[in-house]
Amino acid sequence: MVSKPEENISSSAWMREDLADSAQVIARLQEQLPAIEKIGEVIAAALLGGRKLLTAGNGGSAAESLHLAEELTGRYRRSDRRALPAISLAADTTALTCIANDWDFASVFSRQIEALAQPGDALVVFSTSGNSENLIRAGQTMRRHGGTVIGLLGKDGGKLLPLCDHAIVVNSVRSAAIQEAHQVILHLILEFIERRCP
Repeated sequence: MVSKPEENISSSAWMREDLADSAQVIARLQEQLPAIEKIGEVIAAALLGGRKLLTAGNGGSAAESLHLAEELTGRYRRSDRRALPAISLAADTTALTCIANDWDFASVFSRQIEALAQPGDALVVFSTSGNSENLIRAGQTMRRHGGTVIGLLGKDGGKLLPLCDHAIVVNSVRSAAIQEAHQVILHLILEFIERRCP
């Protein structure tokens, strides 16, 4: 009987490799702390100035966009601060399926931005590749509406990078490690905002 390839590799060995890689990717975020702080300042200024935050992503990155938005409308650590206006464009399945069905999937975020965005609002896009067409269109549409585009990206930043007013590119080719780093970044941003919020 021929064994499957994964049976020839010790689970503890590849787990250790993945943990080591993830730890290195996250540790390298220290080099980007000024950029993370700047993004925190931009989002805090928008939210505390009466504007709103929109977020978007696909798959696991959609989950991160939901996480960032819900912690702002709810709370991250502080229960004594006011609710902050944040909407994940990945949250409304009726809007997503309506737009994808009547137009195309590449329009699922940009169409919502047309409806919701006002000058001074901010958009955070999460993407491990930076090349998702629906996020590229989202960035283009947000810029046309006078909003700020913030990217939490991976690999080389892809086509989204030049559309971003502010961006953090996680230097990794492993999507899981990029998303783990994005999670750490969004928690730092949330902590930064809560420390600024009355």
